[in-house]
Amino acid sequence: MFRLDRSLIASVTSGLLMASAFPRPDLYPLAWVALIPLLLVMQRRPFASGFACGCAFFATLLYWLNIVMTTYGGLNLFFSLLAYLFLILYLSLYFAVATWLACHLKGQFKLPYLLTLPPLWVALEYLRGLLLTGFPWALFGYSQQNFSLAIQSADVTGVYGVSLLLVAVNCALAWILSESKSRLAWLGIAGTLLMSISHFGYGVWRESQPLDQRDQQLQVAIVQGNIDQAVKWSPEYRQSTVDRYQRLSELAAENNPDLLIWPEAATPFFLQEEIPLAARVRALPGQLNTYLLVGSPAYQQIDEQRFDYYNRAYLLTPEGQESGSSDKIHLVPFGEYVPFGRLLTFINKLVVGVGDFVPGEVNPLPINGHKLGVLICYEAIFPELARAYVRQGADLLVNLTNDAWFGYSSAPYQHLAMTRFRAIENRIWLVRSANTGISAFISPSGTVTQASSLFTTEQLSGRVGLGHAATFYTRFGDLMAQACLLLSCGYSIALFCAFRRRS
Repeated sequence: MFRLDRSLIASVTSGLLMASAFPRPDLYPLAWVALIPLLLVMQRRPFASGFACGCAFFATLLYWLNIVMTTYGGLNLFFSLLAYLFLILYLSLYFAVATWLACHLKGQFKLPYLLTLPPLWVALEYLRGLLLTGFPWALFGYSQQNFSLAIQSADVTGVYGVSLLLVAVNCALAWILSESKSRLAWLGIAGTLLMSISHFGYGVWRESQPLDQRDQQLQVAIVQGNIDQAVKWSPEYRQSTVDRYQRLSELAAENNPDLLIWPEAATPFFLQEEIPLAARVRALPGQLNTYLLVGSPAYQQIDEQRFDYYNRAYLLTPEGQESGSSDKIHLVPFGEYVPFGRLLTFINKLVVGVGDFVPGEVNPLPINGHKLGVLICYEAIFPELARAYVRQGADLLVNLTNDAWFGYSSAPYQHLAMTRFRAIENRIWLVRSANTGISAFISPSGTVTQASSLFTTEQLSGRVGLGHAATFYTRFGDLMAQACLLLSCGYSIALFCAFRRRS
């Protein structure tokens, strides 16, 4: 079934072109033509072509998973490659299903790819973010993170609208290349052109609006500790870790911040315990006269033998009191818990020091009459979480993360690219605090106004606006993606009925 031929070579080429459009190397214009080789050949081998494209795309884009699992997770290289392979094969199935359905809809009903593949693609991207806890990493639309006019529509359709347009443009171009004398193909080009004009026209109009201005503002300082992941949880390094964060915080305090932010799990101990280092951290906001948002592991004792553990963010007031806490909701499989742990006994959890984590709930944190929505680590790639915080009154989104897991790879840049869309979708300022980069200030237009470097010890300061705009996306969420899913279900049912009649 998977014998190598020209159709698979062309499909792999599409996968590699797609991957090149993402950070890094971030050659985002390639996304507008990347699928053309696949579209020209996939009718010959509908499933295998999509699968080969997916394998090339995900294997190239997610190479850094082996760094996470071996360098920092301590996983044997063989098992690391095995887990990596299974994930690539699983994710590639989404591409394969999309191309298989599109090809059979064309063969059965003469429907051109332009009418079927864009909604099928979006529907399967949407499902990828939901099934098996969800992994919406590197959705096609994220490739345009540096093309501002193309992504402003995210406040209406989310990232899925950008994906839809990209696939539609690829389909229209492939159609005209293969059937240049077809009137329908030229009609498809005209329709896609109109869609593109409206899409980019909206982007031009949006950028002409004062998106980033807010009447009420907050002076914010980010502290990037750059703590080596290899020693982060070693008890003998706890003192030096707190020393570094305090020194950087004192430097940041020269700009009189209203809010000081430390990254995910900044304290390699339980801040809730009555120990000298925890007391020292809790006293710091009073010394600097500022709020402190800090990531720390936490626990709750259930009984004499059992504890629940949380990946938590604490907000401490200038008076040294706890204003509130927010626990991570969407946990990382194999990072913070091991799914199917009884079966996958050979895989240890990558986060050391505590047991499996327990998910929290959406809980904005109060600060001077406003609220912070805290997204911890890769929660920033789940648009529904950011939207939920905004709908519950968050005036500022904060992403606490520890991208040291990724090493010197493209993953931190990919992570930041996806985070930018959360600001656009809800037209809200977003501040990102990372242990080793990339820490950043992101405006409601998705612009990165300040950013740190990878693996540097530094602090950033800036003013952010408070509040959010009442966007269509904030009100209705992934309505467009859900419409694509509904249409795709209709396509699938029609195809199933046609197959039944033939048999």
